[in-house]
Amino acid sequence: MKAIRKHILTVALLVAALTILTIPALAAGTEAAASEAAVTAAADATASSGKAMAAGIAIGLAAAGGAVGMGLAIAKSVDGISRQPEAEGKIRTTLMLGLVFVETAIIYALVVAILIIFVL
Repeated sequence: MKAIRKHILTVALLVAALTILTIPALAAGTEAAASEAAVTAAADATASSGKAMAAGIAIGLAAAGGAVGMGLAIAKSVDGISRQPEAEGKIRTTLMLGLVFVETAIIYALVVAILIIFVL
């Protein structure tokens, strides 16, 4: 369990570092513009790239969290079935219901990412 937490923390820190490193590159593009039209175009490009980054991070975190949750749920259900084989049907039913709920949360994150891109 500690190894999983360590890997998740490492990935989160890597994503944060990459995001911080891209900010100067995005800011340099808007400062170099000379005319008002160029500034407006650059601001629109920055806004759309920001939307794309936000949507990507949202769906990435949701998918990663869902994958970890599903993996833990499946591992625990296999452990429970191996300990009590007579309760296999109840464990499997509860597992499938839990996996559906986790997958629904990931689909909601996908809907939010699509809304970020097209509505905001």
